[in-house]
Amino acid sequence: GRQLGVLDGIPIAVKDNFNTAGIETTCASNMLKGYISPYNATVVQKLLDQGAVLLGKTNLDEFAMGSGSTDGVFGPVRNPWSYSRQYKKKSVPKSHSEDEESNWVITGGSSGGSAAAVSSFTCFAALGSDTGGSTRNPAAHCGVVGLKPTYGLISRHGLIPLVNSMDVPGILTRCVDDAAVVLGSLAGHDPKDSTTIQDNFKPFELPNLTDVSKLSIGIPKEYHAPGLSSEILSLWSKAADLFKNAGAKVTEVSLPHTRYSIVCYHVLCTAEVASNMARFDGLEYGHRSDMNKSTESMYAATRREGFNDVVRGRILSGNYFLLKQNYENYFIKAQKVRRLIANDFVKVFGSGVDILLTPTTLSDAVPYMEFIKEDNRTRSTQDDILTQAANMAGLPAINVPAALSERGLPVGLQFIGRSFQEKQLLTVAKWFEKQVKFPMIQLEEVKRHDHDVFQHQKSASFS
Repeated sequence: GRQLGVLDGIPIAVKDNFNTAGIETTCASNMLKGYISPYNATVVQKLLDQGAVLLGKTNLDEFAMGSGSTDGVFGPVRNPWSYSRQYKKKSVPKSHSEDEESNWVITGGSSGGSAAAVSSFTCFAALGSDTGGSTRNPAAHCGVVGLKPTYGLISRHGLIPLVNSMDVPGILTRCVDDAAVVLGSLAGHDPKDSTTIQDNFKPFELPNLTDVSKLSIGIPKEYHAPGLSSEILSLWSKAADLFKNAGAKVTEVSLPHTRYSIVCYHVLCTAEVASNMARFDGLEYGHRSDMNKSTESMYAATRREGFNDVVRGRILSGNYFLLKQNYENYFIKAQKVRRLIANDFVKVFGSGVDILLTPTTLSDAVPYMEFIKEDNRTRSTQDDILTQAANMAGLPAINVPAALSERGLPVGLQFIGRSFQEKQLLTVAKWFEKQVKFPMIQLEEVKRHDHDVFQHQKSASFS
């Protein structure tokens, strides 16, 4: 009977790499099977303090290493849009059994479980984590809003780390206003995380932007990446025209070091992974092997049994880059390139550009059977290409659902803003959201009374 806060009674879900007191936290790995944390992650505690109701933990790629949510011990996450009228109308399976068993599409990753939960009306908001695009990528494939805040705006305490210098808790919601509300509950200094901002954060309400004539939108030419589908390229162009026709200044800009960013990201990512995964040794918590010939053999057997091939591969790569003879040529060089990438963004924003508009993914979601034909590393390299530069620069970025593809699946666009300018970023994203009127998912199993609200709508400018 007591009011707790703005999220009173709001159902939320949490990615299973955030610690939750009294509830298993597994990172979708055998290494942490049965592990129950003694404390809540700061973001989880803040949500509960504001009255949110935790519905459950969500599936992911093991230790958040992946871009499809297909590599965890619980099996792959299915995209709710696979079971939507919009998709089923467009896909023509050879038989009913094929429709059910092999025609479903992936959610993207690694926060696929959280994106699926929000997309399927299971909860109003969910926490993801974003290291190289792991919140925005599944948000784009599942037709929801995915916000990666500025590095340091939200506490990482209790988020099991992947890449400490890039990890950010992400927010998944069905509309931009909801993302702003959740951000208001989570942001601010945390004495338990030295990387958080020192200033107090004031929650804000998003204004209804009516005049975009003072806005300058940058279109980075390097984001016209190899493999970008013609459909997404066309959508990106239409979105730029939408801003231009509304009076905003739209200019092509250059981020010259972007083409090196994915290689740079993978060196830094695996190096930090190797360091972070060292804590899983079978001694203090998590899985411990029965091998007891020696401490070293127990270590080795524990890590062989507990980690999947993807995690072991990244650990080996990272340790290779960190070897004494390789350190200067790989890790130090990658850090220098990272600084150049960050400086590119500083220059562009310094030239008067307010917001960058880019694609989020190269295409819409692909069928699971097609996705697993390529290995995790290849897939991650392709799928992170448009998102990870924002993580290396520590900038806020958001995916906004923009339209349905020819196959009836969601396609999103990404907005990247200046550091700690979340209010401006979200205000522009909200304006765009209102223009495109992205259609609500029509799940065949869900019977809705309010027919008008859930009617398939398409914006005139995007039809």
